[in-house]
Amino acid sequence: MKETIQQCEHIVKTIYNNFDASHDFDHIDRVMKNAEKIMKTVEEVDEDIVRLSVLLHDIDDPKYQSESNMSAMEILKKIDLDDHLAADVMKTIESVSFSGGNEKEIVSIEGAIVRDADRLDAIGAIGIARTFAYGGAKGRKLYDVEEVARSSMSEAEYRSKKTASVTHFHEKLLLLKDLMVTDEGKRLAKERHNFMVSFLQQLENEIM
Repeated sequence: MKETIQQCEHIVKTIYNNFDASHDFDHIDRVMKNAEKIMKTVEEVDEDIVRLSVLLHDIDDPKYQSESNMSAMEILKKIDLDDHLAADVMKTIESVSFSGGNEKEIVSIEGAIVRDADRLDAIGAIGIARTFAYGGAKGRKLYDVEEVARSSMSEAEYRSKKTASVTHFHEKLLLLKDLMVTDEGKRLAKERHNFMVSFLQQLENEIM
């Protein structure tokens, strides 16, 4: 299985490195490290499913879909993964996305680990950097003091409105601490959350 995972990594690296800096392969590498930290605290976890799911979890992201890129399932077929295991990987990936608070139900501990690992990379210092990297790549304003953060929205509404980067903190990132599932994910999220709160307070002091 180690060679299969390495083959998957080789394929996805060429795809992710065409994405902007917020979702490049460095992001995948950090999520993998987060997942490894969480897996050390959890019993009876299928590490192969976790690793493959981390590698593939952003391949089908609507923000980056391209006809030239293979889908996650196409990659799983290319590396000749067993059908049953491939289905488990796809179910795990499906439970990761925030989608404006319309996430799918977690059906396994592997899903919980990958979701928490990905969300940890969305908060804290790296989360701040990624938010402004994505906003810059998409031509979004840094902040808009008149923009009101939405408290509820459909997935389509979440993806379609071009909000300022700071608004994204209030619509998603500040919510993630309380949405962590694993005990280790919850523990790791606290410091990162507090750093974001301090950053936003300092930002407000400087722009108001």
